[in-house]
Amino acid sequence: MSGSTLQRHPFHLVDPSPWPLFGSMAALTTTMGAVLWMHAYENGGLMFGFGFACLLYTMAVWWRDVVKEATYEGHHTKAVQNGLRWGMILFIVSEIMFFFAFFWAFFHSSISPGIDIGGIWPPKGIEVLSPWEVPLLNTLILLLSGASVTWAHHAILAGQKQQTIISLIVTVILAIIFTGLQGLEYVEAPFSISDGVYGCTFFLATGFHGFHVFIGTLFLTVCLIRQYFDHFTPSHHFGFEAAAWYWHFVDVVWLFLFVSIYWWGGQ
Repeated sequence: MSGSTLQRHPFHLVDPSPWPLFGSMAALTTTMGAVLWMHAYENGGLMFGFGFACLLYTMAVWWRDVVKEATYEGHHTKAVQNGLRWGMILFIVSEIMFFFAFFWAFFHSSISPGIDIGGIWPPKGIEVLSPWEVPLLNTLILLLSGASVTWAHHAILAGQKQQTIISLIVTVILAIIFTGLQGLEYVEAPFSISDGVYGCTFFLATGFHGFHVFIGTLFLTVCLIRQYFDHFTPSHHFGFEAAAWYWHFVDVVWLFLFVSIYWWGGQ
């Protein structure tokens, strides 16, 4: 190999890709479509659906390329994996800041309720949900799923493919049950997102958490499929690590939601 083509560093210089440009256009179409749809413009929903479908497609093919680079082409060296880990850590930190805004709004309104809501919390006329029914059950389900995803991690480190598959199946099933119970709670809730600051903060905080649970479920399902096809080894499984970190983040956020919004905020 000549000196001009010899790589003298451990980093991966990616090939030119159309997905960043395509993904940005899809994201713009999705957001514009959502705004038009919410304001009842004709074909706004169609624009939103088209943009969201393009966004999902971009995610699938872009991550397909990353998996190919990592698993089949061997480009993800230790240095590259370390960079990806820091990237995932910073992403989770940004997600913490995202939820921090909702908790700030909730505590700002509940610790010192204004006269426009009667000076009390929960506001007068709001019938709150009992924290000891579906919310407590969902808490136990998420904690159990956190244990099962840790089981999967240890199984990967031990090179036990069957144990990893079983534990990931258990985790995904628990995640689906959580989402179903959350949806049932929304249907039966005696208030809506339009019921003042309580309904707004409740549904925004728990709803975005539910969306993160949905994303995490897809994340873990992809890891399950990849494990079936032997993509992970005890020393090369960052894709699963990222999913596990994300899932533990979802668990912790739910614990804060349960304690603050369901339990303390419902007193």
